[in-house]
Amino acid sequence: MASTTRRRSSATERRSALEKRILSVIEELLRGGGVTYTELSVEQIAHAAGISRSTFYLYFRDKVDVLLRLSGSLKTESYAIASSWWPCGPGGGLDGLARTYELILRHYREHAALLSAINEVAAYDPAVREAWTADQDHFVDHLVAVLKEEQQAGRTPADIDPKLAARIIVQGGGQVIAQQMSGSDRDDAEVARELAAGYWYGVYRRSPGASAG
Repeated sequence: MASTTRRRSSATERRSALEKRILSVIEELLRGGGVTYTELSVEQIAHAAGISRSTFYLYFRDKVDVLLRLSGSLKTESYAIASSWWPCGPGGGLDGLARTYELILRHYREHAALLSAINEVAAYDPAVREAWTADQDHFVDHLVAVLKEEQQAGRTPADIDPKLAARIIVQGGGQVIAQQMSGSDRDDAEVARELAAGYWYGVYRRSPGASAG
């Protein structure tokens, strides 16, 4: 008798593979098709992925559902980059923070077409806008934990409000990154360095001579 678990696992793998293919072709269409996400049709997406419209609707409710999954994936990857930095951990300190911002900028550059689509649809679709904003909570929660540990260790002043400071870092940094994404990548490294320095010397209140430890 065939294993029910094995059949389910195989079906899940096929589903995951097809979803990845659909998500991948959408980015390709946005990068090279000269169309906005609003103009992109389900027919175009399905054709590029080598599937029928009916198969598309087995995996996604509509184009908004697709974008919600894409934005979730984009934020998950950027969160992994951001959360890998810790003030006193390996690769910590100002240099490590600058490198982290540079990696985030590079990550968004690689998915510039998708980021543009998210911003486009978020302007008129509450579900996309709310999902994109809600994802910031993960970044805020992580930074709150970082700041509290720094305070307990005596490396960051106790008068800092961790929640407020974390919001400033996430929201302020997000605005700088969004603005930077609208132009050339020529000065990404410099912007990343200045952004890191602003928070290292400001929110974390390290002196210029302070080490990662």
